[in-house]
Amino acid sequence: MNEENTDDLQEEKYFKGRGAQINTKNRFSKTEQVREHVEGIDDWSEPNIATQFIDVDAKSIVNKVDSPDLSMMYSMNPYQGCEHGCIYCYARNSFEYWGYSAGLDFERKILVKKNAPQLLRKFLMNKNYQCIPISLSGNTDCYQPAEKKFRLTRQMLEVCNEFNQPVGMITKNASILRDKDILIEMSKKKLVSILISVTSFDEEIRRTMEPRTTTGKQRLKVIEELSKAGVRMGVMLGPMIPGLNEHEMQRIMKAASEAGAVFSAYTFIRLNGAIKLLFHDWLYKNFTDRADKVWHLIEKGHGGKVNDSRWGVRMRGEGPIADLVRQQYVKYNKLYHLNDERWELNTSLFKRPGEQLSLF
Repeated sequence: MNEENTDDLQEEKYFKGRGAQINTKNRFSKTEQVREHVEGIDDWSEPNIATQFIDVDAKSIVNKVDSPDLSMMYSMNPYQGCEHGCIYCYARNSFEYWGYSAGLDFERKILVKKNAPQLLRKFLMNKNYQCIPISLSGNTDCYQPAEKKFRLTRQMLEVCNEFNQPVGMITKNASILRDKDILIEMSKKKLVSILISVTSFDEEIRRTMEPRTTTGKQRLKVIEELSKAGVRMGVMLGPMIPGLNEHEMQRIMKAASEAGAVFSAYTFIRLNGAIKLLFHDWLYKNFTDRADKVWHLIEKGHGGKVNDSRWGVRMRGEGPIADLVRQQYVKYNKLYHLNDERWELNTSLFKRPGEQLSLF
């Protein structure tokens, strides 16, 4: 095979529109299918990368979050798996609990909890529940492409609005604007706060790192439109990856502030579990000119490894590289007046349907 044909074959193997290019082994699975010889075409087929929606009869929808690194106490996710395909996504590892791979499976097999709104209502009706904010999208993006078809996030917001249940949201999809009406209504009661994730304004990086997401500029427009409508908006810079996008931190924070963001958050890249293998494969296929540099910089941010599982350290990293990112974040927060005010979601309005009548 000549060199030109070899290049064509390699290009054919890259699944455009997907972040992961392989299916890593599920750590809970006892068996694994591998291709040992390229000639073995009779017993091997390339993975079907078309998106599949799989109905799930969930037992519960609100989950308690025990991590001391996160401020939220409860989270809820109407979808498992995420078609956005962000290669760095920490939620990939949890997909193995469902019996799938954290790689391509995570992006193409979307589990749809069609009973999520009913389960949320049941949870809020529990007399033992004391109202605290709940994170919507604590794991996967609640406005991923599946939402256009199933509208579960919209239905869950309607339940929250009925109960006056406050929610914090994070997304990188402009389709959140479809729910602008209810978000405005909830904002008037201080029941919603939204982070828009922006990792890069470089379209080459965005298209490969977050293949089925909207552009960075479009995300700024979401911040601007909802902010002007009275919704409290913030920007999430995560993850910051040294040698790849961390140099954009100031530009992103400045643009988000000018668009109307009033608060921010960030994380330092962390490659735990299967994400280490997936990110390494992706990095060396897409950025051959700087892959070694980026990989070693990530290692320097985690004491010689690409992951650190210690509470309080794992999301921020340590050492000179991670410290530089943190110092930039602190500096530009002050410069662009992000996180200036103390603000909390309102829990005082929570009530169950018919609860007021029961007082008489």
